Amino acid sequence: MDQGERQSYETREASSDLRNLDTFKKNFIESNRGKPLFLIRFQNLEGMGLDEFIGFLRNEVHSILDLTDVEFRFHYMERLPCLLMGISPLHRWSGATFPNVDSSIGRFHLDCLARKACTFQFGVGRSQCNFISDNDEIFDELYRTSEKNLKDNLTRWSWTYFNRANTYISDETNDAMIQPTISFDPRARMYSVNGGEVFVGGGVYSSYRDLIGDIPPDQDLNRIELLILEKLVTACEGAPGLLKFNISPQSLIDTFGMQEKVNRLYNLILSRGLEPKNIRLELVEKPYEEKLHTLKEVCGSFYSFGVTFAADDFGVKSQSHQVVLDLGVMIKEFKLDPISFRFKVEEDQTKFLDNLAFIDYCKRLADNREAGITAEAVEDFDTLRFLMEHQIYQFQTNLFSGKIPLTEYRGRYAEMRNLPEETVRRILTDRILLDEVRAVGNIFKVAQRIS
Repeated sequence: MDQGERQSYETREASSDLRNLDTFKKNFIESNRGKPLFLIRFQNLEGMGLDEFIGFLRNEVHSILDLTDVEFRFHYMERLPCLLMGISPLHRWSGATFPNVDSSIGRFHLDCLARKACTFQFGVGRSQCNFISDNDEIFDELYRTSEKNLKDNLTRWSWTYFNRANTYISDETNDAMIQPTISFDPRARMYSVNGGEVFVGGGVYSSYRDLIGDIPPDQDLNRIELLILEKLVTACEGAPGLLKFNISPQSLIDTFGMQEKVNRLYNLILSRGLEPKNIRLELVEKPYEEKLHTLKEVCGSFYSFGVTFAADDFGVKSQSHQVVLDLGVMIKEFKLDPISFRFKVEEDQTKFLDNLAFIDYCKRLADNREAGITAEAVEDFDTLRFLMEHQIYQFQTNLFSGKIPLTEYRGRYAEMRNLPEETVRRILTDRILLDEVRAVGNIFKVAQRIS
């Protein structure tokens, strides 16, 4: 296709987008799965006709954004009237190349006023074109946020999402951390990493809490949770071992009530070189409502693909037992509340034993004998020894490793295996070596040095 034919083709495509909303959604959203999207709405245009303004934007858009790696489409909503301009990357944006579209359109708006070229009101909506939601859902999110942003812009410079949060979610850079899970083999007397819990983190955020703090309270947190889940799955590309992701039961019910969305997440997992049997969703302890779909139905769809579940922060006083009773054998892991492992007074050990008894009761009631127990926040050797005495052989603990970047985890996974029990005892009972572990952040590195 030569230059003239390409321009003619693009003109026909753009004309189709301009007239037909479904075509616009298909060409703008469906063809850009996984890429960040921006929807800019222009209203109350004066000083230029519609065709002239569209031509003006076509000629100026690369200059406005200071970026050439970009494609754009238009749709006109005559009933409002409102011109929608969809912007997406041709390839991928990351780091320094990720544009600040809000600021760029704001400068363009002021420049048009200063040059008396035209006047208009504008709003910017932005979203990752995610893998799970359908075209209508993504468009509705973009449309709603661009409308809100336009109203905000009439009174103040206020962006619907803060740039930092959006850049983290949409950026191609796979910033994420993993807290390795340590397993002890009582027969071989060896410790090994068998996977871990994946977290928001890396170059931009240190925790999920920090990211949520950057999201205005009027946003749909279930959708944000979905985008974070997708971000973390994407970041885990090719990662070995059992990978665990936090999600609230309500987000699971609301998002994955449709089988098609379960299928899409399943396909995303496969496309990243991951095995569904190595994916575990940790259901955090939050209240939930079952209206159109039950938690058991939704989880059953995942379980049929091999995805399993964990009950997070489990204990006598938690509400997680209802989840266990609902899901039965789909629950493969109990994660005990960290407060159970402080053991500063005798009552803490009693509480821990109560929790163990309660887990055993729930497992019997749900006819679920396969589920294991993971102890979190094990901070000293005495606690570790106490747990071993009670046949708790799986831990998340800074004594062995703190959170590490997924890139490091992938590279060191094969090395973080078969650490002898006697070596662990030697390191954790030696003050100098223990201080070295805390400084280095990984007991396997220290063990390599002293072996």
